[in-house]
Amino acid sequence: VGGLIGAVIGLPAIAYLLDPAFKAGAKEGWVTVGKLGDMQIGVPYPFSFTRTQVNGWERTSTTHGGFVIRKSDNPQDLIVLNSRCTHLGCTINWKTEAQAFVCPCHDAKFSRDGVVLGGPPPRPLDRYTQFRVDDVGVVEIFYKES
Repeated sequence: VGGLIGAVIGLPAIAYLLDPAFKAGAKEGWVTVGKLGDMQIGVPYPFSFTRTQVNGWERTSTTHGGFVIRKSDNPQDLIVLNSRCTHLGCTINWKTEAQAFVCPCHDAKFSRDGVVLGGPPPRPLDRYTQFRVDDVGVVEIFYKES
């Protein structure tokens, strides 16, 4: 009888304590980056978002960012670039006077389309290729943790 009482009380308690270790955080999903009406044609529109992941008992938050470049009046004519330099991962910034994205770490330069113009980056800026614009003009990207 004592063993049965111990099992009835003990097993749910053990399951409660171990449950977080078996849960996986969301590694992908749609993220809102802005309103289409706020994005001027040809002008990079900066955005950032924070993803929080729970892995067992550990909670990790990471901030990501990028730029949306609206090419025309067509809501699907967008380029969405990641703001992380492909050389060492520093955050790039748009410099209007240079008409280029510039990395502050090693002076790498990227065109408005993300193509390498100079410096050490081995490839163009990464793109968020999956995006959507809803009926009210909200732009969302599909973020997938790599």
